[in-house]
Amino acid sequence: MPRRYLQLDVFAHRPGAGNPLAVIPEAEGLDDATMQAIARWTRLPETTFVFPPTQPGASYRIRMFSPGREVPFAGHPSVGTAHVVMEAGIAAPVDGLLWQEGATGVLPLAVTGTGPERSIAVRVPRAHVVETAVADDPRIAAALPGVARGSLPPALMEGGRRWWLVDVADEAALRQASPDWDAVAALAAASESMGVCAFARADAGEDYDLVVRAFVGAGARFEDAASGAANGILAAWLQHNDVFPGRAGGYVASQGREVGFDARLQLRIDAAGDIWSGGRVCDVVSGEIDWPGA
Repeated sequence: MPRRYLQLDVFAHRPGAGNPLAVIPEAEGLDDATMQAIARWTRLPETTFVFPPTQPGASYRIRMFSPGREVPFAGHPSVGTAHVVMEAGIAAPVDGLLWQEGATGVLPLAVTGTGPERSIAVRVPRAHVVETAVADDPRIAAALPGVARGSLPPALMEGGRRWWLVDVADEAALRQASPDWDAVAALAAASESMGVCAFARADAGEDYDLVVRAFVGAGARFEDAASGAANGILAAWLQHNDVFPGRAGGYVASQGREVGFDARLQLRIDAAGDIWSGGRVCDVVSGEIDWPGA
């Protein structure tokens, strides 16, 4: 049975700038093996599948798969799927909120604006510090050889996913950095983390406040074009150290330029201290998928 199939660009003001995502908005009847096979075939960072909710108050239920495994939570699939759910008429915001049921519970997504200017942000799971390292920790030095450090110490944070966060001296140093992928993979394996999320303050006059690069060493080794989860964990680390940038409780992060993208992620902190990670979404492909067993 053919099913609707969409591909999107998330955290993007135009197609090709953000992080790609595939969504199947009516996934009832698909088993785990079929969903994993489809996600492996799309070869995108994540593919999501939408089901009717099972929890009271939830707008819909989501399952997320990378090409290799099911993912409990990720930011750009949450934001992109919310966009599809609204466009497909599956659910509509109530008081500006959608409620997404997933492996980490029922999380709200805030919807602001309309049309191409619409922005969607997910409240990311609360993050906590797992480990704080010294500035010259040899594991970090091996992963980012020759990269000048900023003022904050490296830290391992857990928040739906686990990342090492590394403060870099300035934007130029971060944009020119070349990771040692063997060392990144070793660090990810030893700490059961995704890898290294490095960040730096933006140069004056830019339309963003932070530059972020996320080096994934768990499984396939690659640089993430735009990670809502990594940026959410980073925002929590900045909040923890009382150095949250920007104005009025929010800031913009630039990610992906070094791998051919140019994403913008919007991060904010609310009155309760929760972090919201979001941005805009562009439709790119709309059609059907006809998969054996689906």
